[in-house]
Amino acid sequence: MLIFFVQVSVAQDTNTMTVSFNDTPLEEAFITIEKKTDYRFFYLKDWIDGKTVSGNFDKVTMDTLLKGLLDKTVLNYYITNDKRIILTRNSLVYDKLPEGFFPKEKKDSIIDQQGDNEAYSPIFYNQEKSNKKSLVETVRIGKENQSISRNRYTLSGYVTNSLTGKPIPDLAILVQDSSTGTTTNDDGFYSISLRPGVSMLETKLIGIEDIQKRVIIYNDGRLDMALNEDYEMLGEVFLENEADNNVKKAETGAETIDVKVIKNIPLVLGERDILKVATTLPGISNAGEGAAGYNVRGGKADQNLILLDEGVIYNPSHFFGIFSSINPFTSGNVDIYKGSIPAEYGGRLSSVFDISTRDATTEKFSGEGSIGPVTANLTLETPIVKDKAGIMAGVRATYSDWILKSLDEESLKNSEASFYDAIVKYNHQLNENNEIKGTGYYSKDRYGITSDSLFGYSNRLVSLQWNHRFNEQNKGSLLLLNSEYKYNIEYDGSTDTDFDLGYSINETQLKLKLNSKLNNKHTLDYGISTKLYNVQPGEIQPSESNSIVDPLKIPKERGLESAVFLSDNFTVNEKLELNAGIRYSTFSALGEATQRSYMDGVPLNDATVTDTLSYKKNEAIETYGGPEARVSARYSFNPEFSVKASFNNTIQYVHTLSNNTTVSPTDMWKLSDLNIEPQRANQYGLGFYHNFDGNQYEVSLEGYYKTSKNILDFKTGAQLLLNENVETELLQGKGKAYGIEFLVRKKTGKLNGWLSYSYSRSFLKLDSDFKEEQINNGDFFPSNYDKPHDISVVANYKLTERFSLSANFVYQTGRPITYPVGSYEINNSEFVLYSDRNEYRIPDYYRLDLSINFEGNHKLDKLAHSFWNISVYNVLGRSNPYSVFFVTDGGEVKAYQSSIFSVPVPTITYNFKF
Repeated sequence: MLIFFVQVSVAQDTNTMTVSFNDTPLEEAFITIEKKTDYRFFYLKDWIDGKTVSGNFDKVTMDTLLKGLLDKTVLNYYITNDKRIILTRNSLVYDKLPEGFFPKEKKDSIIDQQGDNEAYSPIFYNQEKSNKKSLVETVRIGKENQSISRNRYTLSGYVTNSLTGKPIPDLAILVQDSSTGTTTNDDGFYSISLRPGVSMLETKLIGIEDIQKRVIIYNDGRLDMALNEDYEMLGEVFLENEADNNVKKAETGAETIDVKVIKNIPLVLGERDILKVATTLPGISNAGEGAAGYNVRGGKADQNLILLDEGVIYNPSHFFGIFSSINPFTSGNVDIYKGSIPAEYGGRLSSVFDISTRDATTEKFSGEGSIGPVTANLTLETPIVKDKAGIMAGVRATYSDWILKSLDEESLKNSEASFYDAIVKYNHQLNENNEIKGTGYYSKDRYGITSDSLFGYSNRLVSLQWNHRFNEQNKGSLLLLNSEYKYNIEYDGSTDTDFDLGYSINETQLKLKLNSKLNNKHTLDYGISTKLYNVQPGEIQPSESNSIVDPLKIPKERGLESAVFLSDNFTVNEKLELNAGIRYSTFSALGEATQRSYMDGVPLNDATVTDTLSYKKNEAIETYGGPEARVSARYSFNPEFSVKASFNNTIQYVHTLSNNTTVSPTDMWKLSDLNIEPQRANQYGLGFYHNFDGNQYEVSLEGYYKTSKNILDFKTGAQLLLNENVETELLQGKGKAYGIEFLVRKKTGKLNGWLSYSYSRSFLKLDSDFKEEQINNGDFFPSNYDKPHDISVVANYKLTERFSLSANFVYQTGRPITYPVGSYEINNSEFVLYSDRNEYRIPDYYRLDLSINFEGNHKLDKLAHSFWNISVYNVLGRSNPYSVFFVTDGGEVKAYQSSIFSVPVPTITYNFKF
């Protein structure tokens, strides 16, 4: 505010006064001052209604007294030479023009407050653009301070639903006539940097009313907004408020899957599958059709941390890997980190799949479900406390057992294959600053391909979370997590060798994570976590009284993994952003246990044992640890094009023991100990990212190079199951992987989808001075999951608002395999001679899937909204090899190929929502 006075300003009064206030109304304080002095106050009464003041002021000047009285308000003051105290709201009164007020060159009378004019200038604003100017609220933010002069201030706050009080995530907040904008996070929080003066803000989100606010900002401040719902019915629209995140954020190798938009992608047996969709993105693959586990940037399947509401899922697959065990109807977004892994995550080398369950409704009872050829899925949710608390329950199961038993084929009729999973989520908004959430999850698989064996495995997870907001800049979460994975084999044969075999791993974690927004340049994420492992490596018991199987129980393993982490997202300027983090982790293998020690520099076997050591309960057997750096940077050439670079080093303290080519439900997890060191990896990344046509098209090109050591492998013919000294069967060596990933994606329009291509290589090196510990003469050789070329095309074409066509095409190089290349005789016995490990490859894999999708009409008064999906999986009938194996028949070695789906598989799935 600029006011001109006729009188000339003189020095302020230097007399002092003493006065005390204790929760005194501000107006009463002014009256007290007026009675004791010659000063008189001028202000609007509604500015100070309800405001009080406390404090002791001893021999202070009037300036000091007024600063103390008005410190917690948005009021400023000006003292005239005749002892009038004029209060102003937000702004300062100037009695002289600031230096440089009059520009050297003539400028327009309307000043662009988002431009580069650094000097504070009089405020003029144009109201011609809005024909609803009477509806635009003007909001004054902050308190002008003559001693603080910045060219930008931070406006932040929370946006909630005016009806329910719940946060509104993903709301776009834009500054008119500017490229400036932001979006709210899951808590409804936003933060935006504005020029001093006037900015016109507008909000955008489908289902929420669009509003405009004229903001006059004088300093950093807060603006909370409560918005109404907007029920205007539209056709299916994909609005991506964070459409430029691939260009704007500093992280490399980060992907987000919106579960709501994957329903049209044709997948086997019509089942929506979050993790199968992930394999269509660059850098993510699996060993083959029907194979469990995922390989990310040349890493083993056990090097991926798969989280559901922060709890670990050890085996995220159903039905031999054909389906994932994550329910799509209860899931929200899926964030995948394959390059710049945030500092809060650790314990795996390659990637993090962070899957979040969506919150239950607190408004009204609702549900969603589907019925397919072999599975059914139903999710129900209801309020517990209106607008504050809700609960959601989802159950998915297969009725394939019923189908198998109805077949005429005897071998299939006596087989078994079934699964189910269930999840319950409770969320409660206690008040504005506190929220609790709880998730319980359980999945179970049972299958028996032969009549004498029955396999089963299960996942169990409990996640408890308390979210607390300390103030506008600081918030935190406290989590208690427990996960368990176990499997069992029941054998009931025709001989007296019946047995039950079991394995389990259980972990309990306590985690505290905090977030502090220091200013508009620095945002800190930091915290601490600790995790206790309990592993039952294996146990076998005779299942019948006449069984000759000897009982055996491998001693339990225990370990404690702890970490502290800190990261800073630093916005250097509009072009450069850094994300630098450090994580320090430690792991201790714990007793009670016995461990062998071996001679140094020689193979581990019974002949090289030097001692057997005993450890008491909770005594540290061996401790490992070290720092893990997480650094990434983004430089923007313009708002649509950026280049990023990153470096990560990671440590993994748990390993899987398996001599299968692909992931098996009976794979065992092994903790690092006296003889098995943790795996370590360094990854370097560089990427280029470009969006076109208002972020409708996205193009990215990323390259990476990764080195690793202590990668676990096995000796030829290794016995891993129920081995008390399993370290004698294992090898640890070096690894390297590198690749280029290309993605082009069209996000909106009648035709949308993406094309991804990955060129990636993955190699292992197992070298030793001893021949028995060498693989391929100690040279690098392709890993089991090395597939250089991987192409995926996902496309959806919307014919009308209710009808669409979808296609999914996949091509992959065949994975490596070891072939028999000859035979030889010793003492009249014939032996097969094999090639170097993984020297050959099975045939390449390719598949085309098509589907047509029918949506019901969009009437609001319908009991339920429906969606039909008719799809054909493997339209070309390609007999893609799952594995190649060799059989000696009549003295001749013959190769055979097994396939999972060798013919087209049609599916009809009905989906409904109410």
